Amino acid sequence: MDYLDLVKCYSSLEGTTKRLEKVDILSGFLKKVKKDELMVVVHLFKGRVFPDWDNRKIGVSSRLLLKAISQASGVSQEKVEREWARKGDLGEVTCDLIKNKKQRTLFSSKLTIRKVVDNFEKLVILEGEGTVNRKLQLLSELLTSAKPLEAKYIVRTGLEDLRIGVKAGVLRDAIAKAFDKDAKDVENSYNILVDYGDVALKAKGGVLGKVKVDPSRPLKVQLALISSGIEECFEALGKPAQFEYKLDGFRVLINKSKGKVFVYTRAQEDVTKQFPDLVEAVGNIKGKNFIIDGEAVAHDGKKYLPFQVISQRIKRKYGIKEMSKKYPVELDVFDVLYYEGKSFFNKPLIERRKFLEDAVKEKKWKIMLTKKLVTSSLRDAEKFYKKALMDGEEGVIIKNLESLYRPGRYVGGWMKLKNVLEPLDLVIVKAEYGTGKRAGWLTSYTLACKSDSGLLEVGKVSTGVKEKSEGLTYKELTKMLKPLITKTKGKEVVVKPRIVLEVGYEEVQKSQSYGSGYGLRFPRVLRERGKDKGVDEINSISDVKKIYLKQRGKNTSRL
Repeated sequence: MDYLDLVKCYSSLEGTTKRLEKVDILSGFLKKVKKDELMVVVHLFKGRVFPDWDNRKIGVSSRLLLKAISQASGVSQEKVEREWARKGDLGEVTCDLIKNKKQRTLFSSKLTIRKVVDNFEKLVILEGEGTVNRKLQLLSELLTSAKPLEAKYIVRTGLEDLRIGVKAGVLRDAIAKAFDKDAKDVENSYNILVDYGDVALKAKGGVLGKVKVDPSRPLKVQLALISSGIEECFEALGKPAQFEYKLDGFRVLINKSKGKVFVYTRAQEDVTKQFPDLVEAVGNIKGKNFIIDGEAVAHDGKKYLPFQVISQRIKRKYGIKEMSKKYPVELDVFDVLYYEGKSFFNKPLIERRKFLEDAVKEKKWKIMLTKKLVTSSLRDAEKFYKKALMDGEEGVIIKNLESLYRPGRYVGGWMKLKNVLEPLDLVIVKAEYGTGKRAGWLTSYTLACKSDSGLLEVGKVSTGVKEKSEGLTYKELTKMLKPLITKTKGKEVVVKPRIVLEVGYEEVQKSQSYGSGYGLRFPRVLRERGKDKGVDEINSISDVKKIYLKQRGKNTSRL
């Protein structure tokens, strides 16, 4: 298929804000795509060339793109950058520059989808001497051959910022409509495959209901709803219920396929290399092929340590062996999703837990089953909850004994209870440069929650980040945010929503200053979630509303 056909669809999608219109446009296009190109086309609609579960990123820096645009357009790099600062969209700038180019090269050729994808894939695998020049050639080749509209979206794809408004829900519904499938079946398949390209291919081929778990690939984990108290949990989940410690670590899926172990975060990031101690701990689980759900918790051999300690290891690329000795982790197991070719999704919790108790050989500070209590007693449950807090844990997870495992879903089978107002996981959408000794750093961050229509701002935060010390610093956050800047206006910058912060606060208030209608009183940064949580898993506007009502003792059961 010609790349121009795809970008015309991009343009149509960008031209409407109406969700149903986007679904109609996208589903109509997907119907026309041939089977051998469907997977890559779906990836491209997400601004990617790889599946969501694949850690590889296109990784084109804005500096390299500026050079490529300059070469393709014949305009100086300085002028391209000035236009970018003025318009705030490098894709639009490139479109205009290519449109105004007086002479097109004699060697330009029609771009196909396959050619664009091939060049982007090569960008990822290139390494060694001369890599930068070769990457520049690959980008320049595409832009030189591109028509103005094609150039616009090539640049946006390179920046991984497509701006066509195709969220996961739109893509799900478009696939369902294009191939006459139920949207729930499409979503359920995605939660197992973590690849809408693969889902679309199976939907087109009529085998959507035959999706199988692949233990070498990550999948979505089940999530717990917020609870305001034990009585509410018993009312929602029934009696007896299973109470488990909620640990202050990070969620991991342990996948073992044909004897090889993979460690994935809840955001499907592969952190196997960073945690050789977790790989070693898996030797205490019987079997050659399985997927285990659990929590990795840092310790010093005497007590458990807070998440901030283990977070230093999640991003680590070098000195891994030294870090694993300095900050060892224990694997605390609480569920099984798949074992030796059989899915456990439709087995009740009580059976899944019993299976784990037989399959896991516990070893303190290496691998354990989460502490649990099965009870119908409010008194015993409260005692267990208080003991969890005394032991330094975050609280408890409460589960229905007959509940099934539902990947990627906040479902009624699990609830979580903490001793304080639930911290919010929010994404940075804007930031401001500091002054004085903080000049040059981005030190104030505008945060947003998610909604059905996109992201809604819910407050600003600057406290909780350090100037100089261990933990999250302004310097570190600035380094992370700068490559994500899409627009600059004075001291304020707009950034791609990528960096997720866990934020504490005194209370949620009504506010007209933010699009959500709510604001956070005395917010403070608790931690940066890194690879532990993706943007699609941040808290929603309904969570914010529920906390607001909970503060005032109002009924939140209908939210």
